[in-house]
Amino acid sequence: MTDMGIRESRPDNLVLSPVKQSGLGDQMKRGLDAPICLTWELTYACNLQCVHCLSSSGRRDPRELSTAEAEAVIDELQRMQVFYINIGGGEPTIRPDFWHLVEYAVDHDVGVKFSTNGSRIDADVAAKLAEMDYVDVQISIDGSDAETNDHVRGEGSFATAVQAMEHLHDAGFGEFKISVVMTRHNIPQVDEFKAMADHYGAQLRLTRFRPSGRGADSWHELHPTDQQQRELYQWLLDRPDVLTGDSFFHLSALGEALPGLNLCGAGRVVCLIDPLGDVYACPFVLHDEFLAGSVRDEGGFQKVWQESDLFLELREPQSAGACASCGHFDACQGGCMAAKFFTGIPLDGPDPECVLGHGEPLVEAADRQARPVGADHSRSAPVAFLGRK
Repeated sequence: MTDMGIRESRPDNLVLSPVKQSGLGDQMKRGLDAPICLTWELTYACNLQCVHCLSSSGRRDPRELSTAEAEAVIDELQRMQVFYINIGGGEPTIRPDFWHLVEYAVDHDVGVKFSTNGSRIDADVAAKLAEMDYVDVQISIDGSDAETNDHVRGEGSFATAVQAMEHLHDAGFGEFKISVVMTRHNIPQVDEFKAMADHYGAQLRLTRFRPSGRGADSWHELHPTDQQQRELYQWLLDRPDVLTGDSFFHLSALGEALPGLNLCGAGRVVCLIDPLGDVYACPFVLHDEFLAGSVRDEGGFQKVWQESDLFLELREPQSAGACASCGHFDACQGGCMAAKFFTGIPLDGPDPECVLGHGEPLVEAADRQARPVGADHSRSAPVAFLGRK
């Protein structure tokens, strides 16, 4: 297995033979006693306002979990033997108790991978991180040059991210991750991203752009073209060392499966805790329809994971729906739940970026309707509705 993001012994893409993939995939569909990876957004506070931010972050919510509540969640995850937590935000390092919670998790046998824009990774912090085991850093960047990156992430953000990479490299941290959300503007730069990762002794991690949060407003500008998807698919096949977090499994309908489980793990092997302690089935669908409960409820996170009606429903055998007549369903599993939901396609319908084109007419029809995508934490007004501008 390749590295999942935790230094020393943690996997990201699960590389499986077809036989093992089938058996393990069936087990994953039925759900596990604890998630393999738990995404935890510690805060909505952020010093950037990226146009594709899945949680519309910007302003801190005063109702976020206290330090004591967060420690209690970590204690529970230790008892459940959760493999590791993927901490994000917002910009998680802004939270005053961030470093305390990282150390608390590691001391309680819960590995940590955290995503950051790099703004608080100076030389001293990088040196501290280089001395820690079971902590990994993921620097977010969305262009191999300032012009491309800063169009999405804001002026000066490219220079900030590169400086953080320099500090980690100079401190001897090792294989930190460079995380890129794939858009039509940066897919032509994949070779440059790989060269950047190689230069710093880092690992490249490419993830899919979903139309959630502020990404709903930028979807039509940023999501890759069909031809770009096909080019990316071949590029990934040729570079199995590039991590994807299993986010491009819809591309497996093109032929050979990409490394990984190639299925939607929402509520089965992954979920998300938001800054308020609410638990969602998918890290990319922060919407009431996918809210399973709260860590503040009686029974805490474990009861939500093991007993919530939503999670139990997601673990039931799923109908192929409109994809039943397609011979590629076993390969792509119908695609991404988040991408379908926020583009207005029924969950048993085709992925909006279906490589065979089955999602295009449904996206065009859904564009005529409005679907609220949740709170925008960057301003007091509600977030805009999904739709072509």
